[in-house]
Amino acid sequence: MACCPGAGSASEYHSQAFGFDDAVLRYAVKPNESLPEIARRFGLGYNSIMNANPDVDPYIPPTGTLLTIPAAWIVPDTTGFQGGILINLPELRLYFFPSNMSGSVISFPIGIGDLGKDTPVGTFTIIEKKTEPTWYVPDSVRREKPYLPRVVPPGPDNPLGSHALRLSLRTILIHGTDKPWGIGRRSSFGCVRLYPEDIRQLYNLVQTGTRVTIVSQAVKVAVTADGNVFVEVHRYDDRNYLHDAVRLLGEHDLLEKIDLFKLFGALQEKRGMPVDITAGNDLPATPIRHAASSKTGSAAERKIP
Repeated sequence: MACCPGAGSASEYHSQAFGFDDAVLRYAVKPNESLPEIARRFGLGYNSIMNANPDVDPYIPPTGTLLTIPAAWIVPDTTGFQGGILINLPELRLYFFPSNMSGSVISFPIGIGDLGKDTPVGTFTIIEKKTEPTWYVPDSVRREKPYLPRVVPPGPDNPLGSHALRLSLRTILIHGTDKPWGIGRRSSFGCVRLYPEDIRQLYNLVQTGTRVTIVSQAVKVAVTADGNVFVEVHRYDDRNYLHDAVRLLGEHDLLEKIDLFKLFGALQEKRGMPVDITAGNDLPATPIRHAASSKTGSAAERKIP
């Protein structure tokens, strides 16, 4: 169990010994801003900003509306994970563990396969790196969208964007996009999409042979160094969220340390942020600070004490 504060930049983490400083930011909407634009600025996908602000109009938010901006995540708990890229489908987020940055993790929001075109879970490797890729449109895609050409050359209208990483399951790529609004959504034919600026960064960090592990964990649990128990719940499908939470808490002998009402509240809201469910802890569930400057979102690094 570990925490990844910040988005799109390296952040140190230490298993079983971390905090959630600046886990939540507050940001006041400026004139003519939309939530997708704000999400991208803060290294978030559409799902993250909407789940954190479910009552706000995403495209015409009133100027001055105070938004909740998630700024930390619990790293998925994957037994046997050996480094490389870790993708958690329910939270639509990718984690990269650089081999030359011991104890660090870099995280990006992603888009994944739509319903019926699900991105597969499993362990794969990167077998090819390609800049300015050509998209050879699969027959399955052309059957659904017959107006598409058989080949889409590199350029601004290419759905693969400027960079692509082919996995050992050859039909699946990690790539950029010509539609940034699809990040944080189930919007692809099975591939994993990143913002254009993020795929460029990830492309330069990974090598062929890098391991890619894809998991499906809608509920995550962690314990801070001072013993507080956090849960993070992501809205994804019709799975039994309570069963998953109880199983995870039981595996780590944490059931007696939590407040069940706090757990039930987190499971009901599914806001995609770490929530303190420690029994007897009446402090705010997540630390908060204000982000007054529009530049705050580009400085996403959060260091763990």
